[in-house]
Amino acid sequence: MQRGPPRIVSSWGNVARGEHRVYGFSSRFEDFPDISGGCTVLPFGNGRSYGDSCLNVGGALLETRTLDRFIRFDADQGTLSCEAGVQLADILSVVVPAGWFPCVLPGTQYVTVGGAIANDVHGKNHHRAGTFGCHVTRFELLRPDGERMSCSAEETPDWFAATIGGLGLTGVVTWAQMRLRRVAGPWLDVESIRCADLDELLELSIESAKDFEYTVAWVDCLARGRRLGRGILQRANHADGAASAPRPAGGTGFAVPFAPPVSLVNSATLRLFNAAHYHRRRLRTRTVQHFQRFFFPLDGIRHWNRLYGPRGFHQYQCVIPGSGAGEAARSLLGAVAAAGEGSFLAILKCFGDRASPGLLSFPQSGITLALDFPNRGAPLAALFGRLDAIVAQSGGRLYPAKDARMPGDLFRAGYPRHGEFLRFTNPRCSSSFWRRVMADA
Repeated sequence: MQRGPPRIVSSWGNVARGEHRVYGFSSRFEDFPDISGGCTVLPFGNGRSYGDSCLNVGGALLETRTLDRFIRFDADQGTLSCEAGVQLADILSVVVPAGWFPCVLPGTQYVTVGGAIANDVHGKNHHRAGTFGCHVTRFELLRPDGERMSCSAEETPDWFAATIGGLGLTGVVTWAQMRLRRVAGPWLDVESIRCADLDELLELSIESAKDFEYTVAWVDCLARGRRLGRGILQRANHADGAASAPRPAGGTGFAVPFAPPVSLVNSATLRLFNAAHYHRRRLRTRTVQHFQRFFFPLDGIRHWNRLYGPRGFHQYQCVIPGSGAGEAARSLLGAVAAAGEGSFLAILKCFGDRASPGLLSFPQSGITLALDFPNRGAPLAALFGRLDAIVAQSGGRLYPAKDARMPGDLFRAGYPRHGEFLRFTNPRCSSSFWRRVMADA
């Protein structure tokens, strides 16, 4: 086990950062580090969590990116075993040419398998496939006491459920096995539809779930009145092997070289961007797209998080369950529009009924809304208080992987199984997020 000098580590949103001791694996067969002085430790993948769930300020991080080896790929059965530090981008480069595809992909390919399990990530096809953890069949969990557990839903259902979505607090996932799905090629048949208001957007999203594997909507969150919730719905299915389209540049394209002194995302640029993005789309278009363009539009801009300047940005992602989800979404968007704290990346999706496997998994049947905001201090905090009240009243919850400020009572109300989860944590594993939301429990 290698230890580097203490260093400042920041999460992707650049609003949470602090000094950490950093340890790194040289092999998945190494033991859990013996850290003196009662210092807690947290597994750390590629640091793509937006808030402080991937940080352990004042403690230690155990980097897993060096665990980047493939163990076995069965191209006949569509199963893959790999170490926890393998990124989804690496998996895609191997399995897509062989005619396979991950069952669930989040909005970036630059997350590790261990991070995808720890946050039980979801994608644009939750209504069909559920979460990433639904397709993980087995993994090894290295506990702080040195025990190595081979976990599966059949043999160790309790530890399996605690670790999927468990935010790295049960130990270190060293390797995992997952199921893949067949595809004819890397192309998607994508239809984009411009919707005049939230009612049209929600109606079309629900209707599209019947015939389309992937659905996602961009929302103009600055629109008000009759235009509230207007946006662009995209729905897609995998295309046949004969389809073709230009392949996007991916992560090799434009890069933001440094954080500007002030955020380039502000009310003026947002209003211009949102209006242009909405009106430049025709009412209905159909195109063939490479999967990278559809799933990972922001990955084509390296270090795009720097656009928000030195103060960083917050993402507010919630899920609202039940029959009142549409009205709650209207209230959330209305509060954002009234505050003028708009987001150029406002995403709405419908979650399906498939149960997530983890005790702390975020998705549940309903509507999820994700909003990015420049960090503007007190005015934004006041808006978040209003949004929290709507989410709490609606029986919803926030996504820990995107959070840097959720009140503890909102977390505990939204995740009623947190008490059960506590039985599987270890005093040697902790995070800045966990200490924050459990401090007043």
